[in-house]
Amino acid sequence: MVHEHPETLRRDKALRQHWLNGVPMHWMTDWQLPTPLILREASGSTLVDVDGRSYADFCLGDTGAMFGHSPPAVAAALQHQAAHGLTCMLPTEQTARVGELLAERFALPFWQITQTATDANRAVLRWARAITGRQLILVFDGCYHGSLEDTLVRLEQGRVVTRPGQIGQVADFASHARVVEFNDVTALEAALADNAVACLLAEPVMTNAGMVLPEPGFWNQVRELCSRHGTLLAIDETHTLSSGPRGHAQRLGLQADFLIAGKAIAGGMPTAVYGFTADLARRMERVLETKPSGHSGMGTTLSANALATAALVACLQDVMTDAAYAHMLSLSATLAEGLRKRISNRALPWHVTSVGARSELVFTPTPARTARQSLAAASPELERLLHLYLLNRGVLVTPFHNMMLVSPATTDAQVQSLLDHFDEFLHELS
Repeated sequence: MVHEHPETLRRDKALRQHWLNGVPMHWMTDWQLPTPLILREASGSTLVDVDGRSYADFCLGDTGAMFGHSPPAVAAALQHQAAHGLTCMLPTEQTARVGELLAERFALPFWQITQTATDANRAVLRWARAITGRQLILVFDGCYHGSLEDTLVRLEQGRVVTRPGQIGQVADFASHARVVEFNDVTALEAALADNAVACLLAEPVMTNAGMVLPEPGFWNQVRELCSRHGTLLAIDETHTLSSGPRGHAQRLGLQADFLIAGKAIAGGMPTAVYGFTADLARRMERVLETKPSGHSGMGTTLSANALATAALVACLQDVMTDAAYAHMLSLSATLAEGLRKRISNRALPWHVTSVGARSELVFTPTPARTARQSLAAASPELERLLHLYLLNRGVLVTPFHNMMLVSPATTDAQVQSLLDHFDEFLHELS
């Protein structure tokens, strides 16, 4: 309802004077709104726009604010550290504590810090190639591991091709990658059979093409195949930290060689980490012994800065607690069951997929087995209609896949509001 947002309209004109398409980062156009939703403030699970309208936020920065906006412990840690140095390209007195917390939580002994999960994934693939002496990497079709070019590939009619939509791409990353469908053990075994793949990089649950769950026993077979063929297994938990205090891989009993976590790991402060086994640490040290000093092609000056370190300690220690997850998982289960009940009441051929505190509404009667099936089931027009309907009623969900995320700050009343408006949407739709 554009006429109800006069201050937004005024500021939108100012934005368009100096920003491409009126936004400072082009992903912000994915909301497909007449004008951007311009933020005044965000706290906990609530946003307030420049017109003073409040929104119950179930998008949470597309998981970047998974644990709520400005968690008090993180905000306090950042405020304190800001007065004592922002970045120095040196470890701080808290760096050892971060390592202890990460090792305890994710059961991997060695770690590195980057600014984004894209950076972490890039480093993992480079290390994997250096350690194994192999060039090829393997991903699942429809995956997403940030803006890392190596992984922006698809499977088309049995061929690996560059993912469409990339801007200015010139290098042929498809020639250095293999792609198979998720849940297809036979195809995976064939792709690894010649012992030429350095690393399989994957999420424990696919999240970029809607959520696609692993079939029972799938990851046990993947782990065995990777070990048999000398392929390192890297698990990207960036989106699946919603599953529980130790991520989704540990819930599955899956032991990774590398583990990556970004976006929410420092409470919304731009930070990511990657961990690895002691054996890999020794092999990495041997690689370094053969290299002259100079740029490795990994890392940035601002990586592991003092602010990021302080935020990591606060988030791991005081925000990502068992009690916080108990609240998230319980309330998310209430949301998912409420959505299912309303779908069932109208006998709609839809279903809800849930992973921990993350739920998605899917417009098919049964879950997809692969990303290709999930993408084929998408209904962009209906997704946008639901998104706009809820937005006009003070509820924000993610503009793609209609993902709904519950944070430690999300309230029963906010969940009930979402369910009530969803019920009204179904009534009007019918």
